[in-house]
Amino acid sequence: MTDKTKPRIIVVGGGAAGLMAAGAAAEAGARVLLLEKMKQPGRKLTITGKGRCNLTNSAEISDCIAHFGSNGRFLRQAFHRFFNHDLVDFFAENGLATVTERGGRIFPANGKAPEVVKVMRQWLKKCGATIRLSSPVEKLLLKDDLIIGVVATGEEFPSTAVILATGGASYPATGSTGDGYRLAESVGHNIIPPHPALVPLVCTATTFKKLAGLSLRNVAVRLFINNKKVSELFGELLFTEDGISGPTTLTLSGRAVEALENRDKVCISLDLKPALNEKKLEARLLRDFQTRGKESLSTLLRGLLPRELVTTCLELNSIDPQRQGHQVTAGERKCLRAWLKDFRLPITSHRPLAEAIITAGGIDSKEIDPKTMASRHLKNLFFAGELIDIQADTGGYNLQAAFSTGHLAGKAAACVSAPTLTAKNLSLP
Repeated sequence: MTDKTKPRIIVVGGGAAGLMAAGAAAEAGARVLLLEKMKQPGRKLTITGKGRCNLTNSAEISDCIAHFGSNGRFLRQAFHRFFNHDLVDFFAENGLATVTERGGRIFPANGKAPEVVKVMRQWLKKCGATIRLSSPVEKLLLKDDLIIGVVATGEEFPSTAVILATGGASYPATGSTGDGYRLAESVGHNIIPPHPALVPLVCTATTFKKLAGLSLRNVAVRLFINNKKVSELFGELLFTEDGISGPTTLTLSGRAVEALENRDKVCISLDLKPALNEKKLEARLLRDFQTRGKESLSTLLRGLLPRELVTTCLELNSIDPQRQGHQVTAGERKCLRAWLKDFRLPITSHRPLAEAIITAGGIDSKEIDPKTMASRHLKNLFFAGELIDIQADTGGYNLQAAFSTGHLAGKAAACVSAPTLTAKNLSLP
């Protein structure tokens, strides 16, 4: 196959999905041009996992799919073609070792997210793909139900196929501003309204502002909607200036956001002592109040709670912090026990989409062929990554989906027969 007859692939977006799609297409023999609107590709990758980049998770395919909820089945083909072990091998072959940590989370061994982008850029260069930066795509060129190219910064670029991998609408400073929704909608695709997923929740009660920065571990976090418990997780929670965040909160936030949009009543309940049932906790309180009866509650409760929570606990239960342990009544002890097992946080809203780790909504997955990531409307238009209406909880699942769909889209796009190219600018590699 000569250079002139090789497929010409344009990848729009240089995040995890776009970088993987570009390299996969180039490896399959296509001429590839990746158009990235920012001055550097992979901006969001460099900040994921608190700068460490949680690449994937060691879970089996079925378990991974379960983390995506009802839309998870859409990813089955992509995961079977390129999954976590393939990703780990890919990075190992390109000089980046990985390490598996608690919960099956897989990170670069050096703990440096920017190294992931560096490795992928080197791989693209080796494969012969070209990256053009500061090149936002303004328009898809359409003729006879085929994409024949794109317009970027006023120039026309012809293509055999186009892969949209522009990300969602969260973290706009990294370039994810929803451009892909506009481009897809312009050629007839349905967009499920984007909304935040994996986002901190807001609690306006002023009582909790003093808890900002406090991190709790090993707590049970329950989500209540209209006074009915709908989910429960065990793990870490972080208090923020106006509410809560942390792994458990972020995972529960998807259902919480949907409920808030439906104007339902949303509440988070914390069991601060999940290892102790009611009976054992009552025995612990009785023992402490008897053996340390002359100590004030503000000191005595430090054996059960962080200092910041002791103050909040006593305030919410209207108990004098200077009261001594032996002075606590049975009624007050009952209130303390109930609070420790059921600390209620009324949720009034959530942080904006711009602060969400990922975006829910996007291209309707029903309009995409899961075997190829191709549009069901236009055979040479492909999608990859967060742009699609697929989202999971934390743990590396979302990045794996980006890499898997990008890899599948790149390989499939490279097999598309070339249409007649009519765009004026022929400066593709």
